This record gives sequence, structure tokens and C-alpha cells, in this order.
Amino acid sequence: NTFPRTDPPAEAVALITQAAATADPAVSAALEEQAAALTERAGQAGSYAGMLGRTLQPVFAPLGYDWQLTVGVLTSFLAREVFVSTMSVLVADGAEDDAGIIDRIRTATRDDGGLVFTTASATSLLVFFVLAMQCLPTLAVTRRETGHIKWALLQLGYMSTVAYIAALVAYQGLRLAGVE
Repeated sequence: NTFPRTDPPAEAVALITQAAATADPAVSAALEEQAAALTERAGQAGSYAGMLGRTLQPVFAPLGYDWQLTVGVLTSFLAREVFVSTMSVLVADGAEDDAGIIDRIRTATRDDGGLVFTTASATSLLVFFVLAMQCLPTLAVTRRETGHIKWALLQLGYMSTVAYIAALVAYQGLRLAGVE
């Protein structure tokens, strides 16, 4: 999530320049904070994880996921609980306490300014997590116990396909019902 390093976006550089030229320390600090947030977001988006999420995001777009949720889903294949830490790194970096992290995740925005977690996208995500095989150790045990990797791959493919279809139905169904 932090490599490769990226340069601050032009908007952040402009805010830093504006902050340096501002006499009011409170305004200057606010501008510098905005610049830091923009730089952090650009760094996350330009990282290897961000690039992977942006590349695979079109596959998950019908489920209502942006690149950030896509990265969270991909990392959660290691273990489901990794999703929470991934999202806190992607959208709540810098929050000091649990309440701050939860608030930042709740109000996280997509690149277009919309909320990452809407009722429809959160429902889709929950349905996906209930049905998907997202535990690499379980797949390793399946492979070891059966003696063939084909059973682990079948388990991964079947469960992921069912999860994707169910999450798609949930998201698109809610959208058709007028729920965002």
C-alpha cells in the first residue's frame, strides 16, 4: 500500500504553496492538512495494491465496488479479517482511535466523490463474504487432505462464483428497488 512512492499531486502542491503564503496559522494548518490528505490518497492509489485494485476494479464494479473495496476483497482471500485492516489502511490512515477509524471508513469516498459504503454496496459485500471461499489456509488443508490441488481450486472457483452471482443479484436488486 505504500510502494512505489509517488509524487504529491499538483493540487496538493498548490495547497502547500497557498499555505506557505497564508499569514493566518489556522488557515495554513488546514490547507496543509488538506494537502497531506490528497497526497496520502494519491499515494494509496498509485501503490502496487492501488494499481492492482484499479486494474481489477472493472470485474467488481457490477457489485458496486470501487478500487478500494476491490483491494480489500483481494487481500481478504488470505483471511476474511484482513479486509478490516486493509480498509483502515486505505481510508482511515492517520486516525488515532477506534471511533476516528470507524468514522473515516463510514465517510470514505470514491474517486468520484460518492460514498464507498452505501447500503447497496455494503449489502453486496456482506453477501459476497458470507459465500466466498476466502481463507487460504482452508484451501491449503483441502489440497493436503485430498492430495490434489484440483479440489482446492474447484472449491475456490465454485464458492467465488456463487458469491459473485449472489452479491451481483443483491447489489443490482437493491439498485433497481431504488436503494443506493
